[in-house]
Amino acid sequence: MLSALQNPRYAAAQLLNFGLILSTAFMMWKGLSVISDSPSPIVVVLSGSMEPAFQRGDLLFLWNRNWMEETKVGEIVVYNVKGKDIPIVHRVVRKFGIGSKAKLLTKGDNNLADDTELYARGQDFLVREDIIGSVVAYIPFVGYVTIMLSEHPWLKTVMLGLMGLMVVLQRE
Repeated sequence: MLSALQNPRYAAAQLLNFGLILSTAFMMWKGLSVISDSPSPIVVVLSGSMEPAFQRGDLLFLWNRNWMEETKVGEIVVYNVKGKDIPIVHRVVRKFGIGSKAKLLTKGDNNLADDTELYARGQDFLVREDIIGSVVAYIPFVGYVTIMLSEHPWLKTVMLGLMGLMVVLQRE
C-alpha cells in the first residue's frame, strides 16, 4: 500500500477511476430522469403509510410520461408538496375534472384520512404538476440501505472511507 501512495502516477490513476465511477453513476441517474420524464425516477418508501401495497424500504421505479392518458383513481403516485423536500408515495382516491386542470386527492392505504393535511398551506388538492411520477415497478426492501444511511449519518462516512480504501488498494 505504501508503494502505491509513493507513486503519484498510480495514485492519480486510482483517483481518476474513482471519479469515473461517480460520474458514470450520475450520468445513469440523469439518463433515467430524461427517459422517465421524472426528476427522481427511483424513490424509496420511507414510511408504512402504503402498507400492504409497499413496505418501508421498498425501491420504487417511476414513470411520468402520460401523454396519452390521464392520472386515474387508484393509481399510486409520488408527489412533492411545496416547501417540503421529501416526496410522498400515496394512491389517488378521488379526481375532480379532466385534462391538465384535474384536481386529485390522495391517501395512503394504511392511513385513516386523506392527504389534505399533508398538502401545502391553502392547497386542498394536487394538480398534475405536483406529481413526480406514477409507480410502475418496485423491488422489495432494496432501499433499506438508503434508510439506514439517512438515519445513521456516520455510516456514510464509513462507506465512503471503505470505497476510498478499495480504490487505493486496487491493483491493475
